[in-house]
Amino acid sequence: MPCPVEHGSGGTVTLDPYVKNLRAEREALYAAGPITRVELPGGVTAWAATRHEVARATLTDPRLVKDVAHWDDLQQGRIPEGWPLLSTIPPTPTNLLGTDGAEHKRLRLLTAKAFSARSVERLRPRIHDLTNDLLDSLEPKAGEPLDLKGEFAFKLPMSVIGELYGVDEAEHGYLRDMYVKFFSAVTSPEEFMETYAVLERYYEDMIAAKRANPGDDLTTELLNAGEDGDALTDLEVRGTLQVVVAAGHETTVNLLCNAVRALLAHPEQFDLVKQGKVGWDVVVEETLRFDPPTSNMVFRFATEDIEVGGQTIRKGEALMTSYGAISRDRDEHGEEPHPDTFDLTRQKGRHISFGYGPHVCPGSHLARMEGQIALPLLFERFPDLKLAVPDDELENHPSIVVNSLKDLPVLLRP
Repeated sequence: MPCPVEHGSGGTVTLDPYVKNLRAEREALYAAGPITRVELPGGVTAWAATRHEVARATLTDPRLVKDVAHWDDLQQGRIPEGWPLLSTIPPTPTNLLGTDGAEHKRLRLLTAKAFSARSVERLRPRIHDLTNDLLDSLEPKAGEPLDLKGEFAFKLPMSVIGELYGVDEAEHGYLRDMYVKFFSAVTSPEEFMETYAVLERYYEDMIAAKRANPGDDLTTELLNAGEDGDALTDLEVRGTLQVVVAAGHETTVNLLCNAVRALLAHPEQFDLVKQGKVGWDVVVEETLRFDPPTSNMVFRFATEDIEVGGQTIRKGEALMTSYGAISRDRDEHGEEPHPDTFDLTRQKGRHISFGYGPHVCPGSHLARMEGQIALPLLFERFPDLKLAVPDDELENHPSIVVNSLKDLPVLLRP
């Protein structure tokens, strides 16, 4: 029996940190209006943008900033000590996720070449090889249940990021292990900070090594960005490399898992792909809309009172962008086919699951490419792949931010 979504006083939607019924939560947020109050763990409240029109307006409004110094609840001590979502908010403005305005534009311009579609495109042959290598490693397990997330969807983007950074292949496994800890539900803030500190030291050592021995890689490009004038500091380079993992890894893991799940749950849609009537690029885009990798992006803070979506966001209040609810927007995607359906023939609307305006995800080119390469290779190798458990037994990782399955048990060759 699905767990109902709770509503607080005044129409506030209470978000479930255990994600027991994500589908119902998305609909509840959508039904609450273009912008609604939400209650987060620990009784913390914020606003949530739930429609395309409001999201586009707020994502481009300079009066909404990422600097936590503007969040009244935090500055006035109303946020519980050790509140888990604080780890998702950049404490200092050293990368694209934590800056706004002129500083954000500066960092974006300096990193644009390294993140461009052309720069990412040069990885295509290597992504193809890495995917086939991983599929080869799955062959001995093809007749028994295995976790496709852990064995394939997690490993591929981390290996690609290792290539992008110019990290020796022998270190890819170490990076994967560290980020397993980083992205897992840690038992304490101390454990999270310990992992974070280890990764910081890793990046510092990598930057020093690349200064001494430059290569044809993202790290070297970032170090050389703006070298004839305004350049990135080592702290900014490190911050940008950390953003790449957040943008290019977790997003891709969830995209791959959610696409496999959607195709297996909608065989009539999958048949269109098998018959060549729909391309894998369409699969990627409809997956990003139907089951976006990020449920809610936190936070932006109002620097003055803002009227939007029929509501007033007061100065000092927080706003999150609810991509899960936005994906159900009838005004953008139409009533037929209903936005709550996975439909590869959908003609109306464009998703904004990678963000919008100046804050579009820098890893979007990379995530799309990996999906368009890995998914067809996976199903060409294992055309009869199926879930090892019923779809309704799959569980989400407990997170209000990322839309991630705990695991994806499959049989490759039933």
